[in-house]
Amino acid sequence: MNITMVLEHLYIVLLAVVFTIAVGLPLGVLAYYFKKVRQVILWMVDILQTVPALALLGIIMVFLGAGKLTVIIGLVLYSLLPVVHNTYLGLSGVEPAIKEAARGMGMTKMYRLIHVELPIAFPMVFTGIRIATVTAVGVAVFATFVGGGGLGSVIYNGIRIQNTMQILTGTLTLVVMAVAIDFVMAYIEKRLYRRSSTK
Repeated sequence: MNITMVLEHLYIVLLAVVFTIAVGLPLGVLAYYFKKVRQVILWMVDILQTVPALALLGIIMVFLGAGKLTVIIGLVLYSLLPVVHNTYLGLSGVEPAIKEAARGMGMTKMYRLIHVELPIAFPMVFTGIRIATVTAVGVAVFATFVGGGGLGSVIYNGIRIQNTMQILTGTLTLVVMAVAIDFVMAYIEKRLYRRSSTK
């Protein structure tokens, strides 16, 4: 196994997380503001999470073919749940008195969201991003089955040729990667919660 496959795996995960945030954050805000679409949005992300990852990638591959695009879209859809839910919960958890004070100061709804509510809710939102990132690291293993590359190809080739050392190397690299990312993000998360509690 070479470093290229590790970097490829990280590249896929990073792109997927960026797009997950770009899609999940607005969906969480929509669920928070609009009761009519709230249940639909939350239901949709719940359903996507229940579909087996490999099956989801297979369905996307039927329409888009094999490749990294299929993997990234699959990872985004599969990782939306924690980001959407935590954004909605974080915004819902902002104290009514703070919202009322912001309204009393003449702030518009959008200004309140960006400058008051989201900063307060951000620790909860970041927890969702952390869960989505660690999930993406593991699910990205299936990328090899739809032409996406990454560490999954190392593990799959090891199984195919019955090379125990190759399987162990790929698996351990994946575990170390997931644990390291989770450790760093957990540290940031604690600091965010600590900072928010002192305000």
